[in-house]
Order: sequence, then structure tokens, then C-alpha cells
Amino acid sequence: MAEGLIQPRPNTVEMEDLGMEYVCDLLSRSLFQRSHNDKSRLQMHELINDLAKSVAGDTCFRMEDIVEDHRDKGSLAKRARHSSWLAGKYDGIEKFEFVSNLRHLRTFLHLMLPSSGNCYMSRDVPFQLLQKLRNLRALSFRAYCITELPHSIRNLKHLRYLDLSETLIRSMPESITTLYNLQTLLLEKCFHLKNLPSTFGNLVNLRHLNIQGAIHLEGMHMQIGKLTGLRTLSNMVVGKDSCSGIKELGSLRHLRGTLCISRLENVTKSKEAEHANLNSNPQITSLSLEWSEDIDESEDRASELEVLEKLKPHESLKELTIRYYGGAKFPTWLSCPSFPYLVFLTIENCEMCTSLPPVGQLPSLKMLSIGGMNNVKDVGDLDFCGDHDVSKTFRSLEILSFEHMTRWKKWNSSELEFPKLRELSLRSCPKLEGNVPNHLPLLTKVQIYGCEELLISLSNFPDLCEVEIEGSKGVVGGSMVEFNSLEIRSLSENSRFKSQTEGFDMQAGLKKVEDLTIFMCEEWTYLWSTDMRSLSHFPFLRHLRIDRCPKLVSLVSEEVEERLQQGGPLMLTQIEIKNCIALECLPKAMMYNNTCLKLIRIVNCDSLEHIARGQLPPTLERIMVSKCKNMKIFLEDDDANAASLLEYLEIYDCPSLELLTSSGELPATLKSLYIGSCPKLESIATSLQQNSFLERIDVSFCEKLKSLPQGIHSLSSLAQIYIGRCQCFEFPWYQESLIPANLRVLQILECEKMLALPDGVHNLASLQQLTIENCQVVVCFPENNVLTSLTSLEMSQIQFTHDILKWGLENLTSLIKLEIGGCQHQSFPEMRLPSSLISLSISEFPELQHLSSLGFRKLESLEELFISNCGKFTSFPKGGLPLKKLVKLHINKCEKLKSFPNNGLPRSLLQLFIFNCPILEERCKKDGGQERRKISHVPCVKFHTNL
Repeated sequence: MAEGLIQPRPNTVEMEDLGMEYVCDLLSRSLFQRSHNDKSRLQMHELINDLAKSVAGDTCFRMEDIVEDHRDKGSLAKRARHSSWLAGKYDGIEKFEFVSNLRHLRTFLHLMLPSSGNCYMSRDVPFQLLQKLRNLRALSFRAYCITELPHSIRNLKHLRYLDLSETLIRSMPESITTLYNLQTLLLEKCFHLKNLPSTFGNLVNLRHLNIQGAIHLEGMHMQIGKLTGLRTLSNMVVGKDSCSGIKELGSLRHLRGTLCISRLENVTKSKEAEHANLNSNPQITSLSLEWSEDIDESEDRASELEVLEKLKPHESLKELTIRYYGGAKFPTWLSCPSFPYLVFLTIENCEMCTSLPPVGQLPSLKMLSIGGMNNVKDVGDLDFCGDHDVSKTFRSLEILSFEHMTRWKKWNSSELEFPKLRELSLRSCPKLEGNVPNHLPLLTKVQIYGCEELLISLSNFPDLCEVEIEGSKGVVGGSMVEFNSLEIRSLSENSRFKSQTEGFDMQAGLKKVEDLTIFMCEEWTYLWSTDMRSLSHFPFLRHLRIDRCPKLVSLVSEEVEERLQQGGPLMLTQIEIKNCIALECLPKAMMYNNTCLKLIRIVNCDSLEHIARGQLPPTLERIMVSKCKNMKIFLEDDDANAASLLEYLEIYDCPSLELLTSSGELPATLKSLYIGSCPKLESIATSLQQNSFLERIDVSFCEKLKSLPQGIHSLSSLAQIYIGRCQCFEFPWYQESLIPANLRVLQILECEKMLALPDGVHNLASLQQLTIENCQVVVCFPENNVLTSLTSLEMSQIQFTHDILKWGLENLTSLIKLEIGGCQHQSFPEMRLPSSLISLSISEFPELQHLSSLGFRKLESLEELFISNCGKFTSFPKGGLPLKKLVKLHINKCEKLKSFPNNGLPRSLLQLFIFNCPILEERCKKDGGQERRKISHVPCVKFHTNL
């Protein structure tokens, strides 16, 4: 439409319908195809796209093509009509310099990756481009954090499509109402927008206005009624003027699709609502009628019923939502015969109503959601289903949801039938008593949360139904039922499942469960005992999760334990147990008579003293244990390597842990070891000579750990070592040959007793990352070091054997990231730095006063510069920062810094953070100030000062 490719046909088809017809025709001819990720979107096959690009020639181009394809800029400048670009997180003025020369450009739209989020654009982009691109018909700045539009937008006389959705725009210039050709204006999720221009009614050709999510918009102007060509109006926000403006809807006879009318409390006269004339518009298929949530309780809301009565929609309506309505009852038009095509009905937070509308006879109703009806106590057959035969109610209903019904006590559902119901959800109905409906033959999913008085009979649910239950009075059975997935949560009054009839067999009822969750069953001491049969009778159980069962001593009783040892193998793959403070052990039979167990996770089980005795389950690959206060030894074993496949071991916050294994050896198959916050642990093993698969060692907050085990030099797979905050730790390496030859990452943080790195560290040709922080280490880089692979070097708060200027950092030819902290230099960097650097961080230089241009001269690749905690730092190099690729500059806690270089900051800069620099921040925020002009081209500028 914006390009004029769809020409209206007089008195016949709407342009929008004609355009959809064209799109469907192209889809049927395979020029378009539906996206695999989102069926509502279309995409073009690569071959068709290549053909289209070939035919379009220089009339269409992506901005990225200019660089990638080396296209002729001269030809593009003459012939280009349509352009797009891929939005970056930070887009500066340099990105758009070429576009400003395309005087004949008609389309300028951007594409966004699904995970892009909000993007930042230099303020100069819209202010400069819109003065030059005067032939634009379609323009988008969607999701860019721009706060204003220039008045020069009035020059875009041909503009028909403008998308400002998800921007930070606060108000729109009055000049935008001179765009008489504008057809589509999108302001979706403009959370900061408060008002539309006063002459908004001048946009006489406007067909689509989307202000959905513009939550601070104070109202619609009375001139909205002049826009008689509107086809789409997402929201009608009723203002507080003497005339509410809702009657303006009566003039908008072509509205179609979805309409939301909000702030209806501002309509005080039912006659105004009647003039909206909703009943005469069959093209509105989805309608939301909303009052505000925060209306003063002292307000008289008696008139709301009269207003709602007059807002009766056309019988062709398919979706209806009513929110925060304050009347005592629902309007007469919300009855069964009125809307034969209604499919979705939502009623929320209508707290003054004491009964529900009679909607049971709506023939097409598929989804019904009721929530926040706190004055409803009974849901009966007559008021909910109407005066008709209850056996014929809800014959099309597939999804039924009740939420936050705090006073609801009775549901007279014994005679109700829901022949097609697939999903049932009951949430936060704390007083609801009795049971759920009996006749649910097609039910596939049940969710019941926070219904403390509800007694749930599993026999009401069909076979293979997915069930989730939390916070209910109890769960009972009544017949043979089968479930694939079952969640039992918060059974406050039942020690375990109970049966309605003597013949109930829980073994049969749950024999097909694959995923079982038990949550907050406070009286349970065993999950399986004699009356629950044996765990071996659950052949399909794969995942078992138990949480907050404080009296649970073991998963199975002693009787069941014996049966398990005699029975066939189990098929469990995952066991997760959390917050079971009485748990003493895991059943031996469950651990060893299991051919599929891959993962065990134990959290906050205070009584647990060990995970296993003898050996680990033969198929186990991952174990994670944390917050087990009394666990002294992880594994009581004779031979840690016996039939074990363990690859990942994580133990965290176990204050009593003294040994990992009684044998002193770790499983030979182990690849990753993570130990943290185990203050009594002195050693992770006596030797690692058999652990040839070990790839990573990560140990932190283990105050008594003294060293790494012997044999570490022989571990050819060991690539990463991290030691952090281990006060007694020292390296046992005294010879070059004792260093793992393939080590890639070495990180040592806050180890007070560590005085030196191993001598051979400088000869590790494979080392890529070296981090030493807050240690007493004396660091020396000899001239003949061979750290040619080092890409990241972080050195902070350590002791240097000689001046940093003599380190020879320029010889680290692969170095990309350099962080240096805790030096006494007044100027930095006064030595040559590697030209490969991309990120440079300078921190905690208490005497640093200025940056030297000497070290920056050859940093042609530097993109990030961080300066922090330099209290005496006052100035940048006089000639500016010679960094042509700098995109990120962060300055923190440089209290005396007053200004940027006289010639400003690099044009390439996209992100500028100024934190805790009060003088500089004040000068940058001053309107018209020199420092503000220096940063006007930067897309993202953020300030923050801790007072």
C-alpha cells in the first residue's frame, strides 16, 4: 500500500483485502513460503530471493551489500529506491552516511534479529536523514531508543507508512499532522508517549493506527472522529474531558479486526456509549472493554452497568474481554443466544459481581477464562449455564480456566458435561470445596494450584492425562487410571495418596507415569512403602523430583528396599531431591539396580552424610550436590574407578565436607570438577595420575585447600584451572615439566599465600587466558617468553618484579584483551602495546593523571576502553584518542575528570557509560554545553552516580 502497488477498486474490495489476495496468490505460486519458526510470517526461498534481487538490480539493496558485494555506489545513488538494514545493538551516524545521498529513496526499513531487544541509534541519524530523504514513503525506527522526532519530518510529504513502535518517544511533533498521505502509523509499546498532536484529525488518509501498549497515553483527541477512513484502531483511550470522546467511534464505520476501549470509567453518561454504535459494525471481530485497575473505592460505579449495556457489540463477534468492570451484575446482552460465533471469552477482576454470566449455551465457545471474581461464592448450574438443559452446555468448550477466586466455595458441577474439554486450570481458589467435574472424556492437561480445600479424585481424569497439583487438600483415587506425567504438590493433610475405594490400585493408576514430582508433602516419611507397592512396578518412570518434604527419611521403606534388590532393573534417568532435611540416604537398590540413571541432584538435605557407599551407579554421568550441611564424605568407596562413567561432579556449600572419596582417588572418567564453599576440604585427591580425561578443575572458597594433587602434569586433556579465594593454596609446581602441556586457561584469584607462579608458565605455547588478581604473586615476564597464543591477560593487585613499561607486552602478538590494575604510574600507557588489542581496561591507578597518546598510536583494532577507580585522572590525550574503531568507552569513579578531548570523541563510538564522575556528568547533561555537543553522535549514553 505504501508503495502504491495496491490500487483501490471502487465500491468493491478493500485495499487490505486485495493485498492479502495478492500475498496468498504469491504463496500459492511458491514465490513466498511460510516460515518454519512462525507460521504467521512468510519468507522467500534463497533461489527466489536471488532471482528477485537480480530483477530489481540497483533499485533495491541492503546496506550490508555495499560492503559485502562491493556494489557501485554511483549507480546506487541514481537508481536506488528501496533500502533495508539489519539493526545493530548500537548504530551510529557512520553507518548511514551513504544513505543520506540517496535523494530518490522511497523505502527505508530495518530488520531485527529475534533476540535483538531494544537498539540504540545516534540522535543525529533521524535529525540529519529526514532533512534529505524527502521522497520516502515507508520509514521505520522500531525498537530504537530514540526519544524525539525532528520537526523536519514535515518534509516527508509522500510518507505513507511510519513505524515508531517500541521507541522511547515522549511526544510527537505537531508537524507530523501535515503528512496528509500517511496511511499507517504504528506506536505499539511506546510506553513513554503521553499525548497525540492536537491537530491529529488532519491525517484524513490514515487507515491504521496501532497504539497498543502505550499505557501512559492520557486519551484520544476529539478529532479522532474525523479519521473516517480508519480500518484499524488498536486502542480507544477514553479521556477525562467533559466529552469523553467515546462517541467518536460512531463515525469510524470502517473499523475492523481488534478494538480495545480502555479507561471506560471516564464515560459517565450511557448516551455517549450508545453513540459509539458498536452493535452496527460486523467487522469488529475482537473487542476488549476495560476500566482502570486503580479506581478509587469511594467512586460511585453504579453507572457502569448502564454504560456496559450500551456497548453491546455486533453478533458476529468472535473474541470478547471484560476487565475491571465495577458493576454488580453483567449486562443482559451477555447471554447465551446473543453471540453464536463467540469463540474466546475472558472476564477478569470484575470484583463487584456476585455471579457469573450465563454463557454455557454459547454454541461456538472454545476458550473461557474467569479470574479475579472475588465476590463470587457459588458457581451454579442456572447462573453459569442458563435455563437450558445442563447436559447440553459447553458443547464446544476446549479450555477452561478459573484464577484468583478468593471467596469461591461451591462448584455445582456434578451434572455438568464438558464433552470436548482438553485443558482445565484452577489457580488460587483457596476456599473451593468438593471435587472437579466428572465427565471429562477428552481431557489432556490439568493444572490445580493453591486450592487448599479441594479434594482431587484422579478417577475424574482420563487415561494418559498430564496432571499438575499443588496446594490441595489431598489426592484420592477411585478407579484404574493411567498418567504419563504427574505432579503432586503441597498435600497439607495427607501423608500420601489415599483411596476412595478399597479396590483402588495405585500401582495400576500410575504404572505409565514417566515424570513424577512430589512437592511440600510435609507428613511423608517414605515415598514408597508397603501400601504403595514397589518402585519396580513403575517401569516407565524416568524423572523423579522431590522438594520440601521435611520428614522424608528415605525414598523407600526397608520392606520395599528388599523387594527392589530382588526385582528387575529400574529405568530412572534423573533423580532430583531438594529441601528434604531429614533425608539420610539414597536407597542402595535404586542406585545400583538401575541401568539408565544419568543424573543425581541433591540440594539442602542436612541429614545426608554421603551420597553412596561402595561405588557409584555404573551409568551415572553427572552429580550435583549443594547445601548439605552434615555431609563429611562424598563417596565411601574402596575403588573409585569401579564401573563408573561419571564425567561431571559439582559440590557446593557443604561446610562439613572433608573428603571427596575415602579411597583418595576420583573416578577415572571424570571430565569436569567443580568444588565451592567447602571450608574443611584440604585436598581433592591424593593423586590424579589416572584421570587422563580431566578437562577442567574449578575450586573456590575452600579455605583449607593447600594444593592440587600429584600427577597433574600428566593430564594431557586438562585445559582449564580456576582457583579462587582459597587462602592456604600454593602451587606445588617447581619444575617446568610439572605443568600440563595443553593448559589453555589459568585463573588465580585472591589466594593470599600464593607467592609465585610456576616457572614454566611463560613457556606454555597453548596458554590463551591468564588471570592473576589480588594475590601476593611476584610476576615477571622474561624476554624469551613464548606466550604466542595468549589472547587475554588480566593482572590486578599483584607485585611486579620490574616496571610495567619493560614487560615487552608488544611481543604478545595474539593479545586481544588486556586488563591492568593496581599500578602507580602517573601516565599510561607510555610503552608500546600489541596492535592486536581489541579491549583495554585500566583500573585502580591511584596516581594516574592523564592518558598518554604514545601507547595508543598503533592500536588500530581497539574497540573497547575501560577506565575505573583512578581518582586523580583529569585528562585524555591533548590530540584526542587516535582510535578509529573505538565503539565502547566506560568511565567509572574518576571524580576529577572534567572534559573530553577538544576535538571530541571518535565518530565510531557507539556506547558511552559515565558512572560516578559527577563533574563530567553535570557538564554533559547541560543543554547546549560543549561537552554535550561532543557526545551528541553517540547512540547510547548512560550516566549514573551513587550519592
